Amino acid sequence: MIHTLLFVALALISSIPYNNAAQTNYVTCGSILKLLNSDYSYRLHSHDVKYGSGSGQQSVTGVEQKEDVNSHWVVKAQTKKLCDRGEPIACGATIRLEHLTTKKNLHSHHFSSPLSGEQEVSAYGVDGVGDTGDNWEVICSNESWMRDAHVRLRHVDTGMYLGMSGRSYGRPISGQMEIVGLHSPQHGTRWTTSEGLYIVPKDRDSMPTEYAHTEL
Repeated sequence: MIHTLLFVALALISSIPYNNAAQTNYVTCGSILKLLNSDYSYRLHSHDVKYGSGSGQQSVTGVEQKEDVNSHWVVKAQTKKLCDRGEPIACGATIRLEHLTTKKNLHSHHFSSPLSGEQEVSAYGVDGVGDTGDNWEVICSNESWMRDAHVRLRHVDTGMYLGMSGRSYGRPISGQMEIVGLHSPQHGTRWTTSEGLYIVPKDRDSMPTEYAHTEL
């Protein structure tokens, strides 16, 4: 049902006026996107499969397939806050990433990951409602998060960086890579946006919010 609604939304997308074209370069509040690890070329993924150790919460992994339907994340404000749809995400801002399919938030905490023993990253919450462990700081070098820029996501509660350990799982999720929290901005912690539905900031004197998209 979720994916049907997504494709209906795409079918209703209006064309973007010339004066708004540059605005499509921003990652904005409400955008639905895939995050690609710049060092490993795997996309951030989750699914209704729980960890067999650690927290036992819903697992978060990396997948290589561009077409994977469980790699969409919704950009939202930090826990208990709201942001305006289409508002560019500032570098240094604190956000949540809600998994589109399962409505759980990208989360971390002081549990060890199953393969490397680094900090576990999970998906947590009910219908997008979780806790402060869902908050991530966007670290980038521009004024706002640009779609083609490398960024890092630092976990606010623990100070760890969202990254990949380089280790892969066996069955039942063979080939998927371990996602972890790492102590420093090292190899495996750079991310960029890839496929998605991006909400375009609206001009205050123009029509309601518009959309830009890449192949989902």
